[in-house]
Amino acid sequence: MQPQIRRVGIGLVVAFLAVFLQLNYVQIWAAERIADNNANVRSLLQEYAIKRGDIITVDGEPVAVSEPTTGRLKYRRTYPGGELYAHVTGFYSILYGTSRIEASYDDQLLGESGVITMQDIQDRFLGSGLKGDDVRLTIHSQLQETAREALGSNRGAVVALDPQTGDVRAMWSNPSYDPTPLASHDGGVAREYRKSLDPNSIDSPLVSRSTSRSYPPGSTFKIVTASAALQSGEYQPQSRFPDPQALDLPLTDDTLTNFSNTACTGTGEIDLFTAVTVSCDTTFAILGLDIPEEIQASAEEFGFNSPIPFDVSTEASQIPPVPDDEEPLRAFAGIGQGNVAATPLQMALVAAGVANGGEVPRPRLVKEVISPSGEIVDSFPPETIGSPLSSANADALTEMMVSAVSDPSGTGGAAQIPDVAVAGKTGTAQTVEGTNPHTWFICFAPADDPRLAVAVIVENGGTFGSEATGGAVAAPIAKAVLDADRALQGW
Repeated sequence: MQPQIRRVGIGLVVAFLAVFLQLNYVQIWAAERIADNNANVRSLLQEYAIKRGDIITVDGEPVAVSEPTTGRLKYRRTYPGGELYAHVTGFYSILYGTSRIEASYDDQLLGESGVITMQDIQDRFLGSGLKGDDVRLTIHSQLQETAREALGSNRGAVVALDPQTGDVRAMWSNPSYDPTPLASHDGGVAREYRKSLDPNSIDSPLVSRSTSRSYPPGSTFKIVTASAALQSGEYQPQSRFPDPQALDLPLTDDTLTNFSNTACTGTGEIDLFTAVTVSCDTTFAILGLDIPEEIQASAEEFGFNSPIPFDVSTEASQIPPVPDDEEPLRAFAGIGQGNVAATPLQMALVAAGVANGGEVPRPRLVKEVISPSGEIVDSFPPETIGSPLSSANADALTEMMVSAVSDPSGTGGAAQIPDVAVAGKTGTAQTVEGTNPHTWFICFAPADDPRLAVAVIVENGGTFGSEATGGAVAAPIAKAVLDADRALQGW
């Protein structure tokens, strides 16, 4: 009998030890992993018991808020602006996690940034509900709405920023989506809406065209090429180039022609200043062949070939080196075609770099983080991310860009503003064969005291063979944003 009792006793001890070890494993080693699992109900209840901080525009408009519910999850995230700010705020979803500002500032919005204020201590002592910090954006609601209205139903993007501080004052991408259904506590609603946002469709509404999609920049890239030429010391605004109807490309029988299939001036020569004004392809193709390394270095100073440091994720714009046996690609790179690709944010920074005296500002989407008691617990001073050209060369390039808008032969006349000098550059970028080209416009104003730099792209917005479509389609959109900013700031 005793051996049998002993076996039972040993079995009970083993069972006890197994339970003991399992409990310790769960409570000590696996606790963090389990708590971080979105499927864990207790963790979810704890997170949704916190009143997540608001996301607000620089002028005080709430664009992401937490509303109380009567369910087990105490708060529900809603987005009063709907699609207008989706590619800025992102979403906060039980099923799909977080994105954009909701992801980048998740700790602050949940009140877990590590900054403890007296109000936090008081709330905990009195048992008040926990609250997260608010995040104030640099976006201005009126400029954002203007960008949406101006772009209309076109697929594309508008980015507008302060060239001195880098504050992004508008960032609109169309098509967009409404984050509120994704934040629904009803899984069926969230799934059904997510299914409607087909990532494989041409619209791709979840993709921010401002920061996460690259396009051939076309002739807007000539500003980078001109910057490299001036900075090299080998060229000045009055430096003269051959002005052929077509440029013979090395290592091939092919030629590169201007958009009109004619010479740009008809005099046999053209200077750099005029080449920017009329957007002469052959001039910049010659520079692409002559100074490829300088162009790549200039582009990298503007931000190409690495992700732009920003409050939300960005796709890196590209200008890869071209091997000697593919030399014709260097000519195409000089005019923003071939292997060159850029996001609208990147091209806004190109304009801003010229406007800011040759210093490229780090773009800022968040102005400050504010505690529930109203204290500013974090702010972000202006920074510089590159220096592609000297102040003197930036001034010279500004004059060329002003001519591109103000001169009757320029391509950007649709961006003119009475009594204000606008510096700009049009672009029409060839894309997939059989589709209309993308139309671009980059600019800043006032040219003598820049307050806003803008980049606009309209996907497939042009017509074949017409450089002017960058000015006809994209420039009026940029002008609308400049006009709105002028009304707000009084410049």
